Amino acid sequence: MRRLAIALLAASAALSTPAAAQNLRIAMAGETTSADPHQYGLTPNTTLQSHIFNSLMETAPDLSLQPGLAIRWERESDTSWLFHLRPGVTFHDGSAFTAEDVVASFCRVRNNKGEVTQSFSRYARGLERVETPDAMTVRVVTSAPAPLLPRDLSNIAIIPRKLVPPGKLDFQANQQCGVQGSWPTAQQFNEGSAAIGTGPFRLVSYARGGTIELARFDGYWGQKPHWATVRLTPVTAAGPRMAGLLAGDHDLIEAPNTADLARLRQNSSIRVSAAPTTRLIFLQFDTARSPSPFVQGGSGPNPLQDARVRQALSLAIDRKAVVSRVMDDVAVAASQFLPDGMAGTIPGLPVLPYDPARAKALLAEAGYPDGFSLTFHATNNRYVNDARIAQAITQYWQRIGVKVELETVPSASFFTRRARREFSVAMGGWSADAAETLLFLQLWLATPDASRGLGGSNYGGWSDAEFDKPLHEALTLMDPAARAAKLQEAGRLALDRMPVLPLHFESATWASRRGFRYPGRVDQTTLASEVTAE
Repeated sequence: MRRLAIALLAASAALSTPAAAQNLRIAMAGETTSADPHQYGLTPNTTLQSHIFNSLMETAPDLSLQPGLAIRWERESDTSWLFHLRPGVTFHDGSAFTAEDVVASFCRVRNNKGEVTQSFSRYARGLERVETPDAMTVRVVTSAPAPLLPRDLSNIAIIPRKLVPPGKLDFQANQQCGVQGSWPTAQQFNEGSAAIGTGPFRLVSYARGGTIELARFDGYWGQKPHWATVRLTPVTAAGPRMAGLLAGDHDLIEAPNTADLARLRQNSSIRVSAAPTTRLIFLQFDTARSPSPFVQGGSGPNPLQDARVRQALSLAIDRKAVVSRVMDDVAVAASQFLPDGMAGTIPGLPVLPYDPARAKALLAEAGYPDGFSLTFHATNNRYVNDARIAQAITQYWQRIGVKVELETVPSASFFTRRARREFSVAMGGWSADAAETLLFLQLWLATPDASRGLGGSNYGGWSDAEFDKPLHEALTLMDPAARAAKLQEAGRLALDRMPVLPLHFESATWASRRGFRYPGRVDQTTLASEVTAE
């Protein structure tokens, strides 16, 4: 029996070589929650979305914006943009792509009842009108100047017109776009009937928590991918991912264990690739509720509402030590919310300081000389070494007298609970798709305002009028330098008041078997179309 198993393993490995069957097997570090491209903006979801669907603009591996279903675009005024569509594009069902599909997609984003935390509808909130001067041109008129509109629209996947209710679509008419009927559901995407895109691959089968099967779309408008079939399998623990790679069960894996990287680089049968990223790992505090459900047993005043307490919790953490000892130097300690040098960042800031003595003094000043108690929630299968990071933070906080109970949970449960605002202190991660702080501040720190697409991920409920003022001004400034100055002003206030505590920026890593090469991407997505055979 053992010989048979070895023989089968060898046969499987041989069949999966690039020269053999053009089959690619990828082990993902996170689970997708849906095949619906408009439901939830998690990286595993957007990874799947990018295989099946296209947007008007696409994001290059270095985060630069490049033509997608729009071959070019121009700003007619501060509130009007014209997008010229790519001719000759067809959907997976053979239908031709036109401007009507763009309007239908924007309408569906506004009417997706299954959406989580305004992941995509926030990009459409500021759109006043979407017009179609002709079949290959789309005009987008915004209610206020929108400097990052092309970048925003790169996040909206285009689906065919036939999937949305029949009738004449009118984006400005009302929330329903002037039509009546049922909008496509996540279940229809998951079962495949609605999973019709213009991307390089077609969806063959989807199972949440299981293997996703894709097949090459030979009618794709862009460069044809090498792979005839692709299998995306979530393997959320680093050990089993690596074991599967070494056994020949996977050709490429995401996020190998950081402690294994040095050894892997010495293995001639394995290739390791890495890319710096904008993914910030951070802590988010409940500053809106008192009492807060997981602070002081859920009774009494909430210490997290005091900025001195939040600063103390920051000062208690040695970020450089976490990067060195927990992350094996596959990360960069944070000084602010995006890496230095990006628009809106504050030049030359040092890594946020480690000063436990000052932390204790601030707690005493805030009225908590003996500390307080809290439960800290984090994922245990989503970010690089997330459970180990959470354990280290727990130890740092306990050293300044804060009594911490740590609860780590699988990402599927964590994100659902966080969306319901069940937590008091939660660890999260976010990767910018533009080299500018506007998106982070707008999404995670702005006072929530669904009508303007603000604060969609502000689960802590922080609201500060002094912070909101420069941010709101930045939202409509078309001049990059003026916008960056306002973002710096808002960023300084946020760092001083610390409703979100920056920890570090992950570096993305991949490992592949010999014969497969993946250069890596700053946005941490793994795209089969960019995997090459050697």
